[in-house]
Amino acid sequence: MYSLIAASLFFLLIHFSVSGTRLRGVLVARMGAGPYRGAFALASLVGLVWMISAYSHAPTVDLWGQLTGLRPLAFVLVLLAFLFVGIGLATPSPTQVGMESQLAQGTDLVRGVVRITRHPFLWGVGLWAFVHLIVNGDLASLILFGSLLLLALGGTALIDAKRRRSFGDQWSRFAQVTSNVPFAAIAAGRNQLGPALREIGILRPIIATVAYVLVLIFHGRLFGAPLV
Repeated sequence: MYSLIAASLFFLLIHFSVSGTRLRGVLVARMGAGPYRGAFALASLVGLVWMISAYSHAPTVDLWGQLTGLRPLAFVLVLLAFLFVGIGLATPSPTQVGMESQLAQGTDLVRGVVRITRHPFLWGVGLWAFVHLIVNGDLASLILFGSLLLLALGGTALIDAKRRRSFGDQWSRFAQVTSNVPFAAIAAGRNQLGPALREIGILRPIIATVAYVLVLIFHGRLFGAPLV
């Protein structure tokens, strides 16, 4: 369990103390953008592999126990998470790494799922982590999935702050017609759901759903916990 705690702290530390902070700007100035991104990606991969390995070897310490009765709801929520992740990855957004320059396009780039949330990928990861944390109900799952949930939701705020510092008015115009929290801009009347659904189309949700079904079928082989 100590290894999992250390791995989770390392993973959170490199993101919250470097990525999205002013320290990142100092490192980029010294190393260059390309080398910095490479080093950060490598550190993140090391941290993630360490977390997964430590989780697989962690003892089972039940807290509230597995909530099998919530599985039907969990399946629906994880499908929604896959849709956010899959559609988000396939939709250009200035919140994605290396796409910050798109802010120069103004509000024209606010299309599809970006109308719903400007951080679809991170909200998808956060929802996925939350469901796994609740349903599993053991200490190791609380540490692993709790860390990923904290990183996903905290990451949205870090990215917003970084873009605001770097792009000022361009970011403000983009943020005015979008929202961090899903559907908040639509609920406030600053955007519309109809155009979002039309722009998302059919293909991207189908691909995300197929990925979800495949993971569901092969979950036992991939993660040692069969679901179907």
